[in-house]
Amino acid sequence: MSFTGIYELESQENHVEFLEAIDLLKAKRTGNVITKIEQDGNNFKWIESTANHTWPNTFTVGQECEMTTMGGDKFKTLIIMENGQLKIQFPHSHLTAEMVDDKLVQIVVTSGENAVTWKRVFRRLGDCMSQHVLEKEA
Repeated sequence: MSFTGIYELESQENHVEFLEAIDLLKAKRTGNVITKIEQDGNNFKWIESTANHTWPNTFTVGQECEMTTMGGDKFKTLIIMENGQLKIQFPHSHLTAEMVDDKLVQIVVTSGENAVTWKRVFRRLGDCMSQHVLEKEA
């Protein structure tokens, strides 16, 4: 199933605990979170937006790429796709993203023995042709 679409955060678990675990509580955002994904085969453009911040990343599955963390730090990682799940190793966590029915589900787990799991579920707002939806909501 393609990830292409525009999504709005519907629910999340352990958001504050996750930010505390990676020492980034200052990045706590309130309000609407919109994620726009454009997938062309193994090539992705992934943009997450809130009212105050936009966090874009582009990558190709199976290739090392440079990405940016929520805190603005750049790092290199290898993106893999396994059983329909995108898997991305961040410096202090590991993200798995997949489509479940028509929802984007992200599970992010911090490193270490006291790992924290942050789960986010996004509902689909439309396709990427609905650019006005992203601009209106952000």
